[in-house]
Amino acid sequence: MDINYTPEELAFRNEVRAFLDEKLPKDIASKVKNSQHLGKEDTIRWQKILNEQGWMALHWPKEYGGTGWSPIQKHIFEEECAEYGAPTVLPFGVNMVAPVIIKFGTEEQKKTYLPSILNSDVWWCQGYSEPGAGSDLAGLKTKAVREGDHYVVNGQKTWTTLGQHADWIFCLVRTDPNAKKQEGISFLLIDMQTPGITVRPLITLDGEHEVNEVFFDDVKVPVENLVGEENKGWTCAKYLLTFERTGIAGVGQSKAALKHLKEVAAKVQQNGKPLIEDPLFRNRLADVEMELMALEMTNLRTVAAAQAGGVPGAESSFLKIMGTELRQEITDLFRRAAGPYAQPFLPETFEADYGGDMVGPDFANTVSAKYFNMRKLSIFGGSNEIQKNIIAKMILGL
Repeated sequence: MDINYTPEELAFRNEVRAFLDEKLPKDIASKVKNSQHLGKEDTIRWQKILNEQGWMALHWPKEYGGTGWSPIQKHIFEEECAEYGAPTVLPFGVNMVAPVIIKFGTEEQKKTYLPSILNSDVWWCQGYSEPGAGSDLAGLKTKAVREGDHYVVNGQKTWTTLGQHADWIFCLVRTDPNAKKQEGISFLLIDMQTPGITVRPLITLDGEHEVNEVFFDDVKVPVENLVGEENKGWTCAKYLLTFERTGIAGVGQSKAALKHLKEVAAKVQQNGKPLIEDPLFRNRLADVEMELMALEMTNLRTVAAAQAGGVPGAESSFLKIMGTELRQEITDLFRRAAGPYAQPFLPETFEADYGGDMVGPDFANTVSAKYFNMRKLSIFGGSNEIQKNIIAKMILGL
């Protein structure tokens, strides 16, 4: 693999930078860089700007409105967006359910759902995890019984990210209770306005309403909302998770965060000297930087292999493990840099919208919330322990 960009790739990077300079709203970038809350309207506004440029669907084939970019171009784009403070594209529609519809859906489903996803007219959420089926996703119990031209769905999903905003949810449901765990599952698309659906908030440690419980009580879903074959939904699920796990690595976000951390550590004083001169802190910072360099090389090898026609396998698990642990370590170092100002707080205390007064350096105001929020990274998308099991089976043959 050539780790240097070609002249064409460097020209593409300049094009991306010019676009971000001109089109990325300054108020949104400021919120991202300062770890402030992004509202639904912020996310939709940025995604519509991307779609107007034709840069919304990085992973779609060009015939459906995708960019047609190579994996290396996608990597460059995501890295530059992180550097500029662009919001991460909400993945549930464009990066998760849409690739499944493109690969396994009918032509009618593609015509119905893809345009509204591309233009961010419909907000999607994910219905995978359940109270008794998280890392062991195949143990899900939400059932769908076919009655004529519709399914009747009963059960519960949990940790449904931003489900309070969602118009639609894609769900894994059990359609054959007598089959082996992975063989009796189907993939359904469900309108969140259907009678019988209840969304209840789960407030996380950082004080945010980010995740939810979703209950299904005799919810009727048209049969035409089935993606792929009945009882073959596990194939769709595995395909989707490959996209999710690779994206969680967040190399671009980690590089931008590390750059900011260095700037902060050069300003923060400890015993009359900049914190970055403290040997223990410098050692931890150096460890993160070396691990991040190795992660970036692994990520580039993976995308280069994909560009040559390969399909990510255990590599996506490697990226998920290392990427999430590094992002957690960086937030921990920010907490160390903030010192006593990193103590947990009530969010409204420091939000300008609530008339609160800032305490301590600006970067410290969101440190504890960011630290707590990042704890989830090593759990969702398949816990890191599960990823290690996948690596052991696929590579070591254990």
